[in-house]
Amino acid sequence: MLNLNARFTTSFHLALAVFFVAGPALTQAAAPAGRLSLDGQIVRTHVVPAPLPNGGVDPLYMITNGVSNQVSVIRYGPGSPNYQGGAWAVNVVTFNSGVTPYLLTSAAAVDAAEPAGDITVTRMPNLDNRCPVNP
Repeated sequence: MLNLNARFTTSFHLALAVFFVAGPALTQAAAPAGRLSLDGQIVRTHVVPAPLPNGGVDPLYMITNGVSNQVSVIRYGPGSPNYQGGAWAVNVVTFNSGVTPYLLTSAAAVDAAEPAGDITVTRMPNLDNRCPVNP
């Protein structure tokens, strides 16, 4: 029988996999599963994410309250010299109160929206995971 901590960890990792594959926010039903945005282009994941707590190096931005077709945004992908195989350093992005959400399709758009005061970006190392994308 698993102890309480082990059951929580197992449940957490299962929930993380469902959350990541289902899209950046479960309330955004229109967001396609297994898709990420890289420099304005959609790329696909091809495996279920594996937990990698505190081990992510490739920035990934999960938008929690964006537009209905919003998917998570990644900074690097296959072909980039900085891509580490999808070892995602998860950042949660939330549109700030009073800001009408708009589509974010690149890390550059996230980089511009944060200092403009449109979004808050929070690093969540406990959600880091590995999930390679197709080139």
